[in-house]
Amino acid sequence: MQVLVLNGANLNALAERDPELYGGMSYPELETRIYEWARELGCTVRCVQTNSEGEFIDLCHEARRWADGVIVNPGAWTHYSYAIRDALELFSVSVVEVHLSDITAREDWRRVSVIEDVVSHRVIGKGPTGYQEALVFLAHKGKVTS
Repeated sequence: MQVLVLNGANLNALAERDPELYGGMSYPELETRIYEWARELGCTVRCVQTNSEGEFIDLCHEARRWADGVIVNPGAWTHYSYAIRDALELFSVSVVEVHLSDITAREDWRRVSVIEDVVSHRVIGKGPTGYQEALVFLAHKGKVTS
């Protein structure tokens, strides 16, 4: 199984953000963990992070040609980018929305996800291990095992 893990705005600055909310590891450390979890599950993963909304959309379009599953953490774009929502809606494979923090328990504006109705599964508020849960979901063909 080939999986795209696509992270959006400000995830590259993860180590500089509140560790209580975001888990306290750097983005390169998070990527290393994701690659390890994927290997354990027999998946091939491509991790990408961008601060460009247009590039995020282009990566979604490109992945439609090769990805068997997609994990997305659009960051703040989650709350307002209908362009990203439209790009995710084009996938015919499972898409999992991941957020390190519990966006449902934060500021009012963060509680809105314009992508939640076009994803197969959501993992919120579980820190870095949320990506592991998302990988397990995809590897087991949509069956949550945790």
